[in-house]
Amino acid sequence: MTRAGTLVAASVTTADFGNLHHVVRKLERAGVDRLHLDVMDGHFVPNITFGPDIVAAFRRLTRLPLDLHLMISEPGRYVERFLKAGGDSLTFHLEAPASEEERREVLSAIRAAGRQAGLAISPSTSVEAARPYVDLLDIAMIMTVEPGFGGQRFMADRAPKITEARALFNGRPEPWEVHVDGGVNHETASVAGACGADVLVVGSALFERGHDADREVNLVKAHADAAWRAIEKMPAVGAVEG
Repeated sequence: MTRAGTLVAASVTTADFGNLHHVVRKLERAGVDRLHLDVMDGHFVPNITFGPDIVAAFRRLTRLPLDLHLMISEPGRYVERFLKAGGDSLTFHLEAPASEEERREVLSAIRAAGRQAGLAISPSTSVEAARPYVDLLDIAMIMTVEPGFGGQRFMADRAPKITEARALFNGRPEPWEVHVDGGVNHETASVAGACGADVLVVGSALFERGHDADREVNLVKAHADAAWRAIEKMPAVGAVEG
């Protein structure tokens, strides 16, 4: 089992929205691979952030891929607006109230627009619940915090779900990614890397006063990749050395 190096998606929830141009330039210089935009509606989660207009503003400021995390109750109602705003990947929650048919329709609409479609899986939801949608998924996002607020601590006991998400895609020839969102920094990246995360969402660690964003991004990637390589080198269970 192999994969490319770990990618970092920078979550901007705790950034200074009074100077988006500065924020974007800082993250570009730091070497992030994507911008992760958390859209919260105050209904699905108890917090409100922004809508399609702010997504469009980020789109005008950068060529980095925009990774939209839709923490909203009605993704089907707004998906077209977020597609038009410039999202490159759109991930909504498996827990959002909708039928299986409705979820499949939203995922199909995202893919029909040529974008990556994803499902986010909250800490209390099993990975297996996403199985009916695997044929339409480009992304499975494992939440290692409760969705709705930045700055929470990484739930290490949820890390095995990252490996379960990878297993969900076994045998599928199309490209796919497992994302990890919540409490990721250079200290927790090795846990996610050892479980096989492809994309790590890093937020408050990039914006804390006195922290060097460039160093943080480099350390997150280095620690995650080192952990992954260590797991790859381990002999399979039951293997016989000859």
